[in-house]
Amino acid sequence: MIILLIAAIIVLIVADQAVKYWAVENLKPVGNMDFIRIGDLEILDLTYVENQGAIFGSMAGQRWFLVGITSILVIGALIFLFYIVKKSRFFAVISALFVAGGVGNLIDRIRFGYVVDMFDIELFNFAVFNVADICVTVAEAMMIYYIVFVELRKDIAKKKAEKAAVEVKENE
Repeated sequence: MIILLIAAIIVLIVADQAVKYWAVENLKPVGNMDFIRIGDLEILDLTYVENQGAIFGSMAGQRWFLVGITSILVIGALIFLFYIVKKSRFFAVISALFVAGGVGNLIDRIRFGYVVDMFDIELFNFAVFNVADICVTVAEAMMIYYIVFVELRKDIAKKKAEKAAVEVKENE
C-alpha cells in the first residue's frame, strides 16, 4: 500500500508541475482563455496567476515563511502517512494528497517565489487554483467527511449504547 501511495504522490506532483509548465509556456502570454463553457454560460476559464501568498493570496510576500510552514506540514504528513498506513487506508490517502499538494506548491515557491495558479471558476467568485490545491482541498473534504459522518456517528452510537446499558442496569 505504501508503494502505491508514494507512486500516487509522485504522479500527482508530476501532473501538477506539468500543468503549471503548460500554463507558464502557453497561458502566461495570453493571460486568460475559455476552458469549459455551455452556450453562453462560462463555467471554468484558464487564467494565469502568480500567487505570492497562501490561500486566497493571504500572507503575500511571506515566501520563506510559507516555504518553512509548508515544509514542516509536508514532513509531518509524510511521517503520519508512514505511521497510519497500516491502521487506516482512508487517512493514508488523505496524508498522501496533502503531501502531493504541499510539495507541488512548495516546488513553485522555492523555484519562482510564487505559486502558479490557472483554474478560474466563473460560475461564482472564487480564487484561481491549481492541481496541488485540488489535492489539498480533496484531502480536507475527506477529513471533514470522516469527522462529520464517521466520528460523530460513532460518538452518537457510543452514547446510545451507554444510555441503554444504564437503563438495563436500572431495570434489573
